[in-house]
Parts: sequence; structure tokens; C-alpha cells
Amino acid sequence: MKKRPMTLAEKILSTKLKRAYVEPGELVEVSVDLTLANDITGPLAIKIFESTKIEKVFDPEKIVLVMDHFTPNKDIKSAEQVRICREFAKKYQILHYYEGGACGIEHALLPELGLVGPGDIVIGADSHTCTYGALGAFATGVGSTDLAAAWITGKMI
Repeated sequence: MKKRPMTLAEKILSTKLKRAYVEPGELVEVSVDLTLANDITGPLAIKIFESTKIEKVFDPEKIVLVMDHFTPNKDIKSAEQVRICREFAKKYQILHYYEGGACGIEHALLPELGLVGPGDIVIGADSHTCTYGALGAFATGVGSTDLAAAWITGKMI
């Protein structure tokens, strides 16, 4: 029986897996090209990551932290959220940390910086992460726990 044509998402996944085909509904584990968090979801992922006692992230160049929800900070709690992310970025030498004047709306900023492109696999702890699909990427929102796991393994299921 002839297999049906694959969707764009299936083509990206099969290419990354170096396979000719992925089946609809099949669970696969694939390496991520980029991960994303902001000043709301980042602190949750950081707390989970640090609770594991893992001493390094999978790749500090593939983690993006954008402080775009509470910058400038509106109150002490907001400033604390940003501080947690800033300290994490410094501790783990995260190359792509954006705050204040170096910032912008996360989903516009990453394409502007050339961080997302066709065929990339991007996960972000934000429901709008899927907008990178317009650039030909496989992009999906995940929870902070999934993001923390990706910071450890560099993979998603």
C-alpha cells in the first residue's frame, strides 16, 4: 500500500531523524534546535531544572530567554522573575538572554535575530511559539517541565 504524503511537520521530523518517513501518531524523540522561555515561564522551568542538581545545560547557545512580559518591571514580583532568569543566564552562560533595550516581543525578536529558520525544531514555554511555523520551522509550545527536560537532554518527544 502506498503511503500518504507527509505534512510539513512530518517532513521536518523525518529529516531530523534521518528517516524517509514518520507515521501519523508515531512518538519520536528528536533533538531541538532552539528552546525559548520568557519572564513568566522561565522562572518555573529554572526552578525545575535546578531541582535536578544537573550542573550544565545541554547547549547554552540553543537556549533563548526573553524578558518581554514584565520589562520594564511593574513591581517587585516582576523584577524578581527577571532576576531569576538573569542569574540563570549568567550561571549557565546562556548566549541569548534579552532584557530591556536589547529586547523585543519574543516571537518577533527571534526571527529578527536570525535564530529561527526553515526546518528548525523549536520548543518554547509559551503558547505562541507555534508562530515560527510561518518560517517553515516545526515549533510548538510546551510546559515549563518539558522545557527544563529539554535544557538537560537537548531533546523533545
